[in-house]
Amino acid sequence: MYFTDRGIEELESRRGEEEVTLAWLADRLRSFVDANPEFETAIERFATYLARDDQDDFED
Repeated sequence: MYFTDRGIEELESRRGEEEVTLAWLADRLRSFVDANPEFETAIERFATYLARDDQDDFED
């Protein structure tokens, strides 16, 4: 188990029944980066991963 799994499990247990839009998620990601600029690269890669999730190969 990765350390990040704890946060993912907490997210699922607290908000697993909620429905959200991608616009809401994008806004939350922007807010997170504004508050934590050191994670900008990781969030950018995560957003790109989600945007291209239907593609077989990912380019950086």
